[in-house]
Amino acid sequence: MPRPRRTQISVEDTPFYHCCSRVVRRAFLCGDDRYSGNNYDHRRGWVESLLFELEAVFAIDVAAFAVMSNHLHVVLRIDLDTANRWSDAEVLEQWHKLFKGDELTRKFAQGGLVESHEVIHLKHSIATYRSRLCDISWFMRCLNEPIARQANQEDNCSGRFWEGRFKSQALLDEAAVLTCMAYVDLNPIRAKMAATPEQSNHTSIQLRIQAALKGEQPPNLLPFIGNERDNQPNGIVFSLQDYLELIDDTGRIIRDDKRGAIGENSAKLLTRLNIEQESWLKITTEFGKLFHGPVGTLQELSSYCEHLEKRRRHFSACCQHLNAG
Repeated sequence: MPRPRRTQISVEDTPFYHCCSRVVRRAFLCGDDRYSGNNYDHRRGWVESLLFELEAVFAIDVAAFAVMSNHLHVVLRIDLDTANRWSDAEVLEQWHKLFKGDELTRKFAQGGLVESHEVIHLKHSIATYRSRLCDISWFMRCLNEPIARQANQEDNCSGRFWEGRFKSQALLDEAAVLTCMAYVDLNPIRAKMAATPEQSNHTSIQLRIQAALKGEQPPNLLPFIGNERDNQPNGIVFSLQDYLELIDDTGRIIRDDKRGAIGENSAKLLTRLNIEQESWLKITTEFGKLFHGPVGTLQELSSYCEHLEKRRRHFSACCQHLNAG
């Protein structure tokens, strides 16, 4: 029986979550559908465009994504600090980019006078919207529902387009985050949709490579910020160059027609993560099979279960894969 989403999210333990949505009824999100003979590649653009629209509205960062033929992967980071820093007016400004709100919130947002008896209702609405703007369930709802409506309209049908619930996994430590990102970024290569990371259309790795060639990082993706230090901005505490090299090395090994090996810089990164090379290849190619719940070390999992008041450490056997090194 599916568990309520609130029992899977613990921002106290981690702001990072891996989400995956799959389509139903032999529907195709993109690519060639052999059953209908139609090509749906244009829908990948729908998803990527909407993903970044939502990233600009929510207090949620996109760390990685890949739009596949019949499913979507995203690695998200909840940014509670930004949500809490927003003023009441800023919360309503963000919310009204997606929803109309009510007459009172619109009046306040436009600078209108709020009567004393309306203040409690207004404060309640703002608190609700602030909470939703850093809620992964609301983020995924705002992503999946419009895509489903567009696809149904295009297919001239009704009913479900996505499976009933998206899959959500807590990524409890830096090794879990980087491993999951690599798994997502390498999805098109494993599926033989692309030969190299830079040719993987509608993925975060392609955007990172294109920006890196200009000495930049994509403005709508959570940046790599190097080694952890004081007063640094939000980001992924690894070197971007090391990560790109690791993805390139791993991608070459995965491909049957390429000779590849883990290079020196990539090996150092794996050493920092305490993951052996053989384990790394197994995890990044079989992440979806190996991990069916929260991902991290047993110590991190125990803390996560304690904060969510879980009596049993479900998926503890899965998490031992990250301790293989």
